[in-house]
Amino acid sequence: MTVVDIRLDHLATATRYAADPDSWPVAPRYNAADRWYHRLAQEPDHEVWLLTWLPGQGTDLHDHGGSAGAFYIHSGTLTEDTVATSPDGLPRITARELGEGAGRRFGTRHIHRITNRSNRPAISIHAYGPALSTMTRYRIGAAGLDVVTVERAGAQW
Repeated sequence: MTVVDIRLDHLATATRYAADPDSWPVAPRYNAADRWYHRLAQEPDHEVWLLTWLPGQGTDLHDHGGSAGAFYIHSGTLTEDTVATSPDGLPRITARELGEGAGRRFGTRHIHRITNRSNRPAISIHAYGPALSTMTRYRIGAAGLDVVTVERAGAQW
């Protein structure tokens, strides 16, 4: 029996979509108020999203409700801040800048935020499996990570 790590497929999927922008059902758009997003594909075992980011736009700390995934930078530069627990039990933030052509896989318990800290727009492709059903938003409090809200697909996005 062969065991396949399905997380490996998410980055390949995102990269494949990024390589063929002529196949996207919509052209990327930019929204001055918040990042813009559009679902490119929804399959039984995964979904793919197109996102645009103007300078300064980003997410707050969040997880993907138990879905694994990946994202690929089609153009521009994005910074991912990931959360890990330090030896003293408090959250520690690590920043990683990802430029055009870079990709990042993540597992089912990944907590991060993504921000466009550059001075030019960015476009990214995100793949999740299974499809997102919830996303938990967090903030860092005195005792560690605090849950701010849990958003549900179809209700908040």
